[in-house]
Amino acid sequence: MDFKAAGSSLGITAIQMDLKIAGIPNNILSDILKKSKEARLYILEKMNKELSKSRESLSDYAPKISVINVDPAKIGMVIGPSGKNIKKIIEVTGASIDIKDNGEIFIASTDGKSLGRAKKMIEDMVREAKVGETYEGRVTRTTNFGAFVEIFPGKEGLVHISKLSRKRIGRVEDVVRVNDNILVKCIGIDSQGRVDLRKLDNDENILVDDDIDKKIETYD
Repeated sequence: MDFKAAGSSLGITAIQMDLKIAGIPNNILSDILKKSKEARLYILEKMNKELSKSRESLSDYAPKISVINVDPAKIGMVIGPSGKNIKKIIEVTGASIDIKDNGEIFIASTDGKSLGRAKKMIEDMVREAKVGETYEGRVTRTTNFGAFVEIFPGKEGLVHISKLSRKRIGRVEDVVRVNDNILVKCIGIDSQGRVDLRKLDNDENILVDDDIDKKIETYD
């Protein structure tokens, strides 16, 4: 006979019994359950002395899994040509990544920071700009009418020259240059998905007030 009983201090939660005979007498079963309770309570007492309650957080070395859901149409963007994007994320973070056809992405790592970084890289990759949100972006190129700013990987917006400063400026480069990191706010998205940005004030990280904005001269 093989008998196993699992449970808590309140009672039994699971039993497994394998027999090679037709059955066992009730008194033997009763004795087995009594002894299993004594053993269970003894083990629980020892466990409670070492750890009386569950830890509030997992060990840094415990395996961790995070699941995020993305639009299935954007799976190709996450994977990239010949798997370029997903390979880069795995290489940089060391996390394991499994992508399902329905848009579920499973990220696993024993390092919480690694998992978090991989998750953020994927979320940034599929993220969409929203009117009213602020971003820290990098200036990727400048033109005579404004500066293009990458607000997250693969997504750029335009800061028109009239939205770069409170005062009139002659050249975009008088305010920003390529590779500068600046704070911007999304003020519009057109029907083609193009993002219109405005540069935040460097000192106070606030937008120019509407009343002030009306006084700023626009540029063709």
